[in-house]
Amino acid sequence: MAVSIGAPDGLRYNSAMQTPNSPSSESGATRGGASNATRGIETLPRIALLATGGTIAGSAADALQTAGYKAGALPVERLLEAVPALAELALIEAEQLASIDSKDMSVDVWARLAQRIDALLARPEIAGVVVTHGTDTLEETAYFLHLTLKSRKPVVVTAAMRPATALSADGPLNLCQAVKVAADPQAAGRGVLVVLNNQIHGARDVTKRNTAAVHAFESPEFGTLGWVQDARVEFQRTVTRPHTVDTPFAVPAHWPIVEIVASYAGVSAAMVDGLVAAGVHGIVVAGTGNGSIHATLQHALAQAAAQGVAVVRASRTGSGHVMRDGAAPDTELGFTAAGTLNPYKARVLLMLALALEIPLADLQAHFYVF
Repeated sequence: MAVSIGAPDGLRYNSAMQTPNSPSSESGATRGGASNATRGIETLPRIALLATGGTIAGSAADALQTAGYKAGALPVERLLEAVPALAELALIEAEQLASIDSKDMSVDVWARLAQRIDALLARPEIAGVVVTHGTDTLEETAYFLHLTLKSRKPVVVTAAMRPATALSADGPLNLCQAVKVAADPQAAGRGVLVVLNNQIHGARDVTKRNTAAVHAFESPEFGTLGWVQDARVEFQRTVTRPHTVDTPFAVPAHWPIVEIVASYAGVSAAMVDGLVAAGVHGIVVAGTGNGSIHATLQHALAQAAAQGVAVVRASRTGSGHVMRDGAAPDTELGFTAAGTLNPYKARVLLMLALALEIPLADLQAHFYVF
C-alpha cells in the first residue's frame, strides 16, 4: 500500500494499490488540490519513506513488553499515524518494501531496496529518502547503500529499540528526526546517514553497541556527524571517504559467497576447511586485538588464500584499526587488513569488491579508500 501524507490536519491515504516499482500515485494528499495549495503544502520538501519492518514496526501484547515482541508486524501507515507532526515537515510518499525482522535481512532485500531508492531519487521532485529498518543489521544495510547508491540526495536510515506498542516507544521521534534530516539541504552529499536518539551517524562508522538501550548506536572510532533536535539540524564534521556516486560499486548481479569466522582460545581449522570445501569466495576473520589470529586458524586461512580465497583480517574488539602487517604477515600470506571496518562491514565491502572481480592483490587499496 502506498501512503501519502501532506496535510497538517491529518493523514490521507492513496486508494490505489502500488508495487514498489510502480509510479507514485498522485491521489490523496500528495496531489494537493486547492486547499493544500492555499496552505503552502507544495512548498514542503517531498520525502520518500521505505519501510522494511523491524522493531520500529514491532508489536507486543501490552505496553510494558519491550522484548519478545513481533518485529515488522505493523504496516507503514500505522507508523505514520503515530507521527502526525510529519505533515508539517514534508510531503511523505510511503511504501512497504518489506516486513521483516532485520536479523533475517537478505541480499535480495538489499538489492530491491537499493534499486528502489535509486529510482525514487531519480525523480526531480523527491528531495530525499528515509528507510525504516530493524536495528540488528542496520549498520550493514546502511554501509551497503552507502557504497552502491548513485545519488547525492540525502538517504537516512532510522530504527527503534522499543516496539511501536511499548510505553515510551522511541520510534516516532526517531522517524520524525530522520525525515527532518532527509529534508535538510545540509544532508546532501554526505552519503547514507543513520539517525537515532537525536544523533546523526555516518553509515561507515556507526554500529550497534547495546542490546536494549535506546542509545544503542555509536560511532566509536570517529564520533557522530552531528545532531538533530526539535527544528534544528547541525553537522559537526563531514564524510571524507568516497561514497555513493564516487564508488565503482553496484548491486551485484551475482553475489560472491563471503563468510565470517572468529579467532578465540582453542579454535580449530574446521570452520575454514568447511567453507573452502563449500566453495566460499571470501572469508573475513574477526581476530583478537589488532586482528591477531590463533596459529591453527591462521594456517588454515593461509591455505585458503593460497587456493584463491580472499581473506580479510578484522578485529572483534569493536573499535580501533587493524594495521596491515601488524598482527599478522598480511603481505606474505596474501591477506587484506580491514582498517577501521568491523567484520560485518568488511564482509559488505569484500562482497562488492569480489563482485567487480577486483584482483586479490588490489583488495587492500580498496579497503584503504572505502
